[in-house]
Amino acid sequence: MFNKRIKIKELLQQEPQEQEVTVMGWVRTFRNNQFIALNDGSTNTNLQIVAELGQFEESLLKRITTSASLKVTGTLVPSLGKGQKVELKARVIEILGDSDPEKYPLQPKKHSLEFLREIAHLRFRTNTFASVFRVRHALAFAIHKFFNEKGFVYIHTPIITASDAEGAGEMFRVTTLPFDNTPRNEDGSVDFKEDFFGKSTNLTVSGQLEGELAATALGEIYTFGPTFRAENSNTTRHLAEFWMIEPEMAFYDLEDNANLAEAFIKYIIKYVMDHNAEDLDFLAKRLADEEKQLPQDKRSEMGLIEKLEFVLNNQFERLTYTEAIDILANSNYNKKKKFQYPITGWGMDLQSEHERYLVEKHFKKPVILMNYPAQIKAFYMRMNDDGKTVAAMDILAPGIGEIVGGSQREERLDVLLKKMKDMNVPDEELWWYLDTRRFGTVPHAGFGLGFERMIQFVTGMNNIRDVIPFPRTPKNAEF
Repeated sequence: MFNKRIKIKELLQQEPQEQEVTVMGWVRTFRNNQFIALNDGSTNTNLQIVAELGQFEESLLKRITTSASLKVTGTLVPSLGKGQKVELKARVIEILGDSDPEKYPLQPKKHSLEFLREIAHLRFRTNTFASVFRVRHALAFAIHKFFNEKGFVYIHTPIITASDAEGAGEMFRVTTLPFDNTPRNEDGSVDFKEDFFGKSTNLTVSGQLEGELAATALGEIYTFGPTFRAENSNTTRHLAEFWMIEPEMAFYDLEDNANLAEAFIKYIIKYVMDHNAEDLDFLAKRLADEEKQLPQDKRSEMGLIEKLEFVLNNQFERLTYTEAIDILANSNYNKKKKFQYPITGWGMDLQSEHERYLVEKHFKKPVILMNYPAQIKAFYMRMNDDGKTVAAMDILAPGIGEIVGGSQREERLDVLLKKMKDMNVPDEELWWYLDTRRFGTVPHAGFGLGFERMIQFVTGMNNIRDVIPFPRTPKNAEF
């Protein structure tokens, strides 16, 4: 029976008492025709299998190659070698799957991350990506755990939608219309009445608007699902398909929103530090080795573990957008023209370099920026009494910039309708959204956290394509 196997992570924690066990996994290395390093994905630490000389047929030993899969039954004994407490003295070795060493692309050596992206279907088998995706799993579990403990309701919002929540227009169209014979109206526009849904539809850019509907009945909800942006950005920070966590809370103002977001970030980081210490230690060493290749001024001031502990142990700095602009404008970086995008004054949209300056150089801690100019933010954000700013917030993290974006939502129907008109958002398409303001409106707020950016922050991986199993980017939809 296959379910009688024991995972290597669990086995390595046992005391060797010559107990007979069965393990299964993939060969990492096989040396001296005797010592097999076996890994099953439960940990980066390999189990040493000892195949005593003369006990196994030569034809079998020849098939024990890198990435061949084995089922091994034997006795757990104290290890005589360095680096491991126990090893498995093999009694029976069964080859479950052969691997041709001449064709297998992952040899036991260091490979570049660029090369591994080209073979993303196999990169799970490396220590780096095994650690990244175990951490990804732990973060996902911690997210559900956090909201469940607070009494939030998990809502699945639609992946196919007719609305553009952000008003950005960078959407993937969903259609069943034929490309070679698209039905047209008299004015030449596409006749979507002939389409599957009878109207123009796209992949969602956010579950927020539908989340608000649920929050104004259930109180506190969250969504956690895939979102899509058809943004032609070939950068280390952008994906066309990524995952978002979007809580929405009735009876919350902007301060309540910021308090929840800070508690949320700290909770999930602490969960991973408590449950994935081995993976984080490995990733911290990987990052430190990588940074040794960089010039001194490009290196991080803190190691990975130190950075995570720093976030846990410090209150996030809170300031207004107006205060941030003053700090940036008067900074030596701006005066000496070190910013790629100079600070031109109040009303400009902050770039990642500005956000990172505030976090890494000025405050040296995570920052919550609040009350942005209304003209650079979305229509649904609540207008402040000054008539110029909205109750928006961004949380900025060291090494990555913006990690959370949120706001108090505009609950006043007349103000919301005016903002939609000013921003050319058609109110007739969002009649269902406006109903929440017509029938028992309440102050409410919410935020969005990009899951992959959070994983980048926790793992120290520099490229967002290395924290999602199969990245979707411009001209790349392999696997």
